Amino acid sequence: MATPIEPPNGSANPGKHYYTMWQTLFEIDAKYVPIKPIGRGAYGVVCSSINKETNEKVAIKKIHNAFENRVDALRTLRELKLLRHLRHENVIALKDVMLPLLRKSFKDVYLVYELMDTDLHQIIKSSQALTNDHCQYFLFQLLRGLKYLHSANILHRDLKPGNLLINANCDLKICDFGLARTSVGQDQFMTEYVVTRWYRAPELLLCCDKYGTSIDVWSVGCIFAELLGRKPIFPGTECLNQLKLIINILGSQKEADLEFIDNPKAKRFIKSLPYSIGTPFSRLYPNAHPLAIDLLQKMLVFDPTKRISVTEALQHPFMSSLYDPRNNPPAQFPIDLDIDEDLDEDTIRDKMWDEILHYHPEADSVTDADVSQQ
Repeated sequence: MATPIEPPNGSANPGKHYYTMWQTLFEIDAKYVPIKPIGRGAYGVVCSSINKETNEKVAIKKIHNAFENRVDALRTLRELKLLRHLRHENVIALKDVMLPLLRKSFKDVYLVYELMDTDLHQIIKSSQALTNDHCQYFLFQLLRGLKYLHSANILHRDLKPGNLLINANCDLKICDFGLARTSVGQDQFMTEYVVTRWYRAPELLLCCDKYGTSIDVWSVGCIFAELLGRKPIFPGTECLNQLKLIINILGSQKEADLEFIDNPKAKRFIKSLPYSIGTPFSRLYPNAHPLAIDLLQKMLVFDPTKRISVTEALQHPFMSSLYDPRNNPPAQFPIDLDIDEDLDEDTIRDKMWDEILHYHPEADSVTDADVSQQ
């Protein structure tokens, strides 16, 4: 539980109060009253809280030492820039970012999100029965949120069950945009691509230089299969093993379906794999609805140019009873996420401060008030 404590070093800061959760110090705005810790990751700790001013429950994520690792700092900056612009019921909302006291030397970042009950990974792992209607509704919301992101020119690039938050009435929201990119400018390959391998599209495993929205569709197909079978469909141990698992199930590919591979070594590797006839999805998932199997087959296509698009998936007979194009407006404008990967720590901190100010316009006039204190 959240334990209120005296401020460290006895120096209380105006407008803040102090708690410890899971041996982590939270220095948070006084309007937020923590309830309990609910999650922990490489970035830090998440706790549920109540905003006393609105009586709304929220999730506060503390990113500890946000600038210690430059790649992680850029991830946080990217998520801030992106979520400020995104407004969709199937995308997590960033409601607030707490204003640090020291502009030039702040280390921790506190992000305030809407609170959800669990994630799809926990639901798949649980003993709760998942009906055809559950699978259909989760998939529909995932595709709907993804259609919105793609209309804003955004590739998520890290879709997996743990990044899909769910609440008690089965609402689904996509989260974790630290690896998102704009879908133009394919010049920067995913050098820092650390997404869970199991959901990674063949064109990424094969180091192809060009990729697009179809990488997210492949990940959706892997998630859909996991909903149907309650276990990952391609749980590879490393990159080459991942490709072998994919070919074992999809079957060996025709020459025409390997044309997208622009890396000769990668193409040779795929051709060198033992011949596989493949395994029909209907045999893997004997209890699945025939239309679900048909849609899954169109998503998990090895050649990205032949994979179904998000819009086509929403119009597929398995989805069409839920989908109404009139209730799915696109994003207002494309979002530019181009951030120089070589920014130094001070510049990233300055840019993050500028993002935080969007949530605290009243602080704009005192942006340098702390400089004299340092």
